[in-house]
Amino acid sequence: MSTLYSHSRYTLRSKFFRLFGGAYTLYDDTGQALGFAQMKRFRLKEDIRLFADAGHHEPLLSIRTHSVFDFSGAYDVADAEGRRIGTLKRSGLKSTFMRDHWQMLTPEGEVYAELVEDSQAKAMLRRLAGMTEILSWLNVLLPQRYDLDRHGRRLVHYQQRFNPFIYKLDVAVATPQPPDLDNRLVLAMAVLLAAIEGRQ
Repeated sequence: MSTLYSHSRYTLRSKFFRLFGGAYTLYDDTGQALGFAQMKRFRLKEDIRLFADAGHHEPLLSIRTHSVFDFSGAYDVADAEGRRIGTLKRSGLKSTFMRDHWQMLTPEGEVYAELVEDSQAKAMLRRLAGMTEILSWLNVLLPQRYDLDRHGRRLVHYQQRFNPFIYKLDVAVATPQPPDLDNRLVLAMAVLLAAIEGRQ
């Protein structure tokens, strides 16, 4: 398995300018680039790939939604050989009108952990800001934070940095790391938070 998944601290950063689609780079805590994510352009269904190289020749993961009209988006995460390693499922109604809420599912479809946005009040302000241009500056002042929890224990903390121009998301995995926590799903979640939640 790639050494990309052996770290406990990451930063996901968007490219400064990209006309269509989304492109992100994963760094370790020393600033070394570890992986490169790209959202496929002009696709009706979300299709995101993670590569080991900047030239996108060494695929690591694919993240694909089930359906074009799936309001509660379910995203299958597969390795380079196409084997599904889990599913990340977004709770559509909760995430649209309340706090962002995701479930991390095992390959068998069982809930392994749940991810929730930091604050109900801040979440409502962020959604209000997304509805009107006048209040759009609020999103800059209220960077998003999320916790991935299992049975009341925080496994991963995701923290968006304050930056009006470039999307940056810090990922902190709990130490000691639970042996059954798959960092491939941890990083796939980071990419989805940037690509999906980062647009609101």
